[in-house]
Amino acid sequence: MANDLVFVYGTLKENEPNHHWLTDKENGESKLIGKATTQERYPLVIASKYNIPFLLAAPGKGEHVEGEVYEVDEKMMSNLDILEEHPKLYERKKDKLKLEATGEVIECWIYLLHKYKPHLLDLPMLNAYFSRGSHGKTYIASEDDLSDPENI
Repeated sequence: MANDLVFVYGTLKENEPNHHWLTDKENGESKLIGKATTQERYPLVIASKYNIPFLLAAPGKGEHVEGEVYEVDEKMMSNLDILEEHPKLYERKKDKLKLEATGEVIECWIYLLHKYKPHLLDLPMLNAYFSRGSHGKTYIASEDDLSDPENI
């Protein structure tokens, strides 16, 4: 398996609504490496009428975000790019994360929302996302096209 590492912080995490994307062999191969936290602070907010978690490309603001690192093959990476609408909606970039189990700092891919309305920075910023969290904003699955950040 090719070793692309990808950090997931929202609905793709274990026990979250879209985790099945990472476990469906039709999408490619993935293997959980472990829990990790961003070295950089980012705003993790919940927005849109579907209560989608967005990691805003505003380094230095927000929190050190917790999530999971997966080793994925080329097919899975390609399918994640489709899911995240890279590069139209999210942009994938390399970033440094600290593995919880070992404290090791690794570099892996992370999806950030670059084109967003400034009001999103006024929303509550989370350090970890859970669809059924205390925020009360449960994720709503949608087939709607979210590729126009102006609608978010």
